[in-house]
Amino acid sequence: MSRARQLFNEECEAGINAQINMEFGAMYAYEAMAAYFDRDDVALPNISSFFKDSAAEEKDHAEKLIEYQNKRGGRVVLKAIAAPEKQEFASALEAFEAALDLEKKVNGSLLNLHATSDKHNDYQFSDFIEGEYLKEQVDAIKQLAGYVAQLKRVGEGHGVYHFDKTFK
Repeated sequence: MSRARQLFNEECEAGINAQINMEFGAMYAYEAMAAYFDRDDVALPNISSFFKDSAAEEKDHAEKLIEYQNKRGGRVVLKAIAAPEKQEFASALEAFEAALDLEKKVNGSLLNLHATSDKHNDYQFSDFIEGEYLKEQVDAIKQLAGYVAQLKRVGEGHGVYHFDKTFK
């Protein structure tokens, strides 16, 4: 048993391990999206870069959770990362809709984890989730929803090409 462990419930510890796996899974999904848009027959480099950056952010989220788990005296239990459900996309719109759904799923999981911390009166853990994740998730969902709206407006073909060229 860790000497650092204090008032750290096993359900919170298990929830963190599940969230670590989810964050790595999101990273994997974003890597697949980045690779798809980087292909020579798709060739939308700025969209590819956006998803590459998104993958790095998800990896950072997982690593923060690993560090936190160790700080609290928990044990990190890594599990296999499943292959992304989709690795081919009919359009940029489809990929951004998938990314929006993914962020909502991750946010839902974080909210459930927050509820678990509240259930066990782990105020420090609640503060960690709020400070490190929740605002960022809401911002990401809003950003992706905006991109979905823009892609619906521009349509396929030249519209997506122009979206990519102006995309930062």
